[in-house]
Order: sequence, then C-alpha cells, then structure tokens
Amino acid sequence: MYLKTLHLRQFRNYLDQKVTFDAPKTILVGNNAQGKSNLLEAVELLSTLKSHRVSRDRDLILESKPIAQIDATLERQTGAIDLSLTLRSQARRTLKLNGEPLRRHLDFLSVINVVQFSCLDLDLVRGGPEGRRNWIDRLVIQLEPIYAHILQQYNQILRQRNALLKRSKAIRKAEFSESFDKMRFIAPESPEPENKEDFPIPNSECSIPRSELALWDAQLATAGARVIRRRDRILERLMPLARNWHRSISGSAEVLDVKYDANIEVGPELIAKDNLEGVRQAFLEKIQKRAIAEQFQGTTLVGPHRDDITFTINNTPARQYASQGQQRTLVLALKLAELQLIEEVVGEAPLLLLDDVLAELDLSRQNQLLETIQERFQTLITTTHLGAFDAQWLRQTQILSVVAGQINRF
Repeated sequence: MYLKTLHLRQFRNYLDQKVTFDAPKTILVGNNAQGKSNLLEAVELLSTLKSHRVSRDRDLILESKPIAQIDATLERQTGAIDLSLTLRSQARRTLKLNGEPLRRHLDFLSVINVVQFSCLDLDLVRGGPEGRRNWIDRLVIQLEPIYAHILQQYNQILRQRNALLKRSKAIRKAEFSESFDKMRFIAPESPEPENKEDFPIPNSECSIPRSELALWDAQLATAGARVIRRRDRILERLMPLARNWHRSISGSAEVLDVKYDANIEVGPELIAKDNLEGVRQAFLEKIQKRAIAEQFQGTTLVGPHRDDITFTINNTPARQYASQGQQRTLVLALKLAELQLIEEVVGEAPLLLLDDVLAELDLSRQNQLLETIQERFQTLITTTHLGAFDAQWLRQTQILSVVAGQINRF
C-alpha cells in the first residue's frame, strides 16, 4: 500500500495543508513543536481512529475552530481508495470511504495499515502495564478490526460494573456511619473506635442484590475472554518473528521471550486450543475469589484491563534488569516484527511512521532499521536534522521542511 496524498484542514497546527508523497521514503525535517509529529498522528488516526497522544477529538482541532478534517488518497493492490475523517469539537466524528458516508467505524479501520515507532515506544519495556496493553491492542485492531468492537464492549461493561461496585461501597459506607452513630448514641460511655472502618460491618447485601452483580459478572467474563484470546493469539504469532529480529540485531548473543501475563489463572492449553468457554469459566472463578476485595475497594480487580506482557532476555526479566541498549534492541525487534506480521496477514506492506526515533538509536541499530526499510515499506520519518542519514540513502528520499504548520520542499 502507498499513501499518495494527505490533506489536513484545521488539524492541530495545520490550517490548510496538502502533501503529495512522491517517493517511498519521506523525511520531515524541522525544529521541535513545528508540526512534524502532528502529520504522523493524522496518518495514525486514519488507520486506527485513535491517537496515542490524546483521547479527545477537540484536542486535535486547531484552536477556536469547530471542526478538523483529514483526507487521504491511498493506493492498494485493489486500486485507489479515498479516505476522509471529520472531527468535531461538539459532535460525533464522521467517516467517508470513496466519498460514501460510513455508519460503522469497523468499515474504516485498517483500510490503511501502519506501524508507528516513536521515542515514547522506548518506554514500552520499563513503563507501566497500560502502555503494553495499549500497544498490543493497537496491533490486534490492525489485524482484526472486529477487535475494536470487542474491546469497546468490554470497556463499557467494565465501566457499568465498576459503577455498581462503587455505588455498593457508598451505600455500605453510609450504613456503617448510621450504625456507628446509633451505637454511640445508645452507649455514649463506650470508647469510640479510632476509625469507623474498624466498626463491625452490617450485612448490606440487600442494598445491591448479588443477582444484579452476577449479571455483570457473566457479561464481563464473556467479553473479557474474547479480549484475552485475541491478545494471546496475536502475541503467539508475533513472538517468533520478534525473537528472530532480536537475535539478528544482538548478533545472536541474546534470546528474547515475550509472554502474555493474564490476570486470571488460565492455563496455556485453554488459549492454545481456542477454548473460549474454558477461559470464561476461569474468569468467573477468579471473580468469585476476589468478590470481597472488589466490594470493599469498589472496583473490578479481575480482567484483561489488569493484564500485562512480560519480556525476558536470556530468561532474565527485561523490565527490571535490561540495560538501556537492550531495551532499545528489544523495542526495535518488536517494531520490525510488527511490520513483518502485518505484511504476512494483510498481504501488503504497511506504512512505517518513525517519529523522531533515530536520534534515540545508536548507529548500529539505525543501520539495522534503515537497511530493513529500503524500498520495501513506505516510510515517513521526522527529524530535527539530516545528519543521521547516509548521503546515498537521502538521494532516494523526499525531504520536506516543516515550519509552524507549513510544509515545503527542503
């Protein structure tokens, strides 16, 4: 696939800017805060309908403007495709494919496939679990667009179940206070507990019927099992590719392992056999075990929203012990594996977005990445200077200057 044109109107710091891509590799060069990353973010939005930088559409719209629009022309093996995304500060976004409005976001997802690699990804190893969950979720959506609906459904059920648990906790707290005050009134000479939480807990199950929570338990387990299965399935396909890339970059000195660390006690044989019901039952059993803790904390403690992904190098946890160089090798191997996996599944090479990341890699890792790209992947690269690029490599590259939301030939 090849991105031919991109037209940004009132998006971020771009008032009205059209870019034509006439080479497989495009370098966007300019100082910080000029709009280089904003352009890559627009391409990311066309692919996944999400930004890894912000969650609200109004944060993507030029200040004081009501709407922003991103239009693009993409060339695929099946022919040319026109994409259009309109963002509104006070209303829902709208999508068009070849000029036709789309009712379902699923029909827009992954028409254009991208792999993004930014300096933020270098925190993938030592950062929190949420970053790793978001990383794998973005990849699954690219390969299985229906997963966006599954994940949205799970998160909606999770919010409603959390609201119920929070309400239950508030009711119980009120009952604690009422019982405490009554006892103090009846026996004023009795010493007061230091903390109301130490006071005997009345039975308040009648406030939130257990049957009501059980309905949400069942829905959460069903949706959660589908999330777990798809995440694990993609990681199983990604792991050997990442291991091979890691071995190549490290000179066969290190062995990488990637494991999906599910929050529930689910044996690998359940997922390996695609036993959705088995995963669901394990989910429900874990909910029962944590029921009391959930009631007192007022939140859901079981499910894929608490899962993690663990990386080990030579059987040593990378998060705790990997050096900075080892972290960079690991993340680079993951990104190269993403490119390879998407190409294998989709049948076309995805776009590669490199957002100011070359400066974070040493010369050896830069060369590994640039040699892999060659003419195989259309690549958009942001940088503050051209010093990291070989002169011959630059001769085959389109170079654009970005200054305050204005793009011109370098």
